[in-house]
Amino acid sequence: MTAINELLARHSRTRDLGHPEIPTPVPSLALTIVTCMDARIKVFDVFGLKHGEAHILRNAGGVVTDDVIRSLTISQRKLGTREVIVMQHTNCGLSQITDDEFKTDVWEDTGLRPTWAVEAFREVKDSVRVSVERARRSAFLLHTDNVRGFVYDVATGLLDEVV
Repeated sequence: MTAINELLARHSRTRDLGHPEIPTPVPSLALTIVTCMDARIKVFDVFGLKHGEAHILRNAGGVVTDDVIRSLTISQRKLGTREVIVMQHTNCGLSQITDDEFKTDVWEDTGLRPTWAVEAFREVKDSVRVSVERARRSAFLLHTDNVRGFVYDVATGLLDEVV
């Protein structure tokens, strides 16, 4: 059975009834969280979130990229968010590779070199600082005064505010 089929079977057994009590896509905390796609991070548990409270944007590394700026811009300009959390984490896969190495591997396998940045890093705190600065300096965002950056420790579950 494929993973997708497994999840479809689970869905049929546990049936999510949605959240009809949340009538709008506007998050009640006016907050967006940018974090990594790492399966160890349970964003709702980390912050004690309830459905409908925040937008959650996930990508490899939890990096503020052009596409994240796109989503943040929509979130702020059309859906009323005013604050941003950037949360990256310890032991991230992006800290174990380099942009050039990864792009070369892809090129050797496919004959095409990716045009996008991998955004690999060595020190997670430095990566958080860069992502927070990208958000704070974006001309597209309306609210850049309350963008804060954190490192989540996957071993202990603790949050460390970086900036």
